[in-house]
Amino acid sequence: MPLRLEPTFRDALARADRPLVGMWLSTGTTLNAEICAGSGVDWLLIDMEHGPNTVVTVQQQLQVIAAYRVPTVVRVPVNDPVIIKQVLDTGAQNLLVPMVGSAAQAQAAVAAVRYPPEGVRGVGSGLARSGRWGRVSGYVPNASETVSLLVQIESADAVAAAADIAAVDGVDGVLVGPADLAASMGVPGQQSHPDVLDAVHRVFTAVTDAGKKVGVNAFDPAGAGAYLAAGAHFLSAGADVTILARGAEALAARFIPASGADDTDTY
Repeated sequence: MPLRLEPTFRDALARADRPLVGMWLSTGTTLNAEICAGSGVDWLLIDMEHGPNTVVTVQQQLQVIAAYRVPTVVRVPVNDPVIIKQVLDTGAQNLLVPMVGSAAQAQAAVAAVRYPPEGVRGVGSGLARSGRWGRVSGYVPNASETVSLLVQIESADAVAAAADIAAVDGVDGVLVGPADLAASMGVPGQQSHPDVLDAVHRVFTAVTDAGKKVGVNAFDPAGAGAYLAAGAHFLSAGADVTILARGAEALAARFIPASGADDTDTY
């Protein structure tokens, strides 16, 4: 039976009449993926760069999320055509490539998500979930229409090259990573430093001027609001691990006296 794939994150951004707000999935578990998929967020991101995710756990989470039809981006750990090929074959339709610092690196990412002659992606969709094991008619010749590509700007050099990166044909959007950007600029841990904020805003301008969509990681609500006001088209506002950590801490703080920690024996 012929099957059709879901619209891409590129499509969701194009038809949105407001910024799209999403969150990360960093635990690698299908249960957390399903809970978050039903939360009402606009999009999800499965993180392979800093989370314990593998090709197998990515595919399992995509299968669970599919029931909720939430656009899901997979952040690969590195700009590598072999890893990108494997992740695409899990059925991922939206990729985020981290640490892209030049137009050449962006072009390499584009080549990795496209079949020849436009790219270098290996053809194996008949054996994989990407083409639903041969059930998506015309998958290979039309594959680029079913995949969207975001690249991540996370360094001072990348900020300087933002316009060139955004101008690369096949790059659908840019996500700014203020944490690594702050470290690159010599102020690690200071994502709200004036120089970092200025750099983020310069990327916003460069990407928007290139006619592409721009987003940012902003787990602090005040910072997220400021970025939305500054023109972010999409934003990641939290992660399953941070929500769980802060929620557990709030629960403990509410019901356990502060002095209780001092009275507890440790072994």
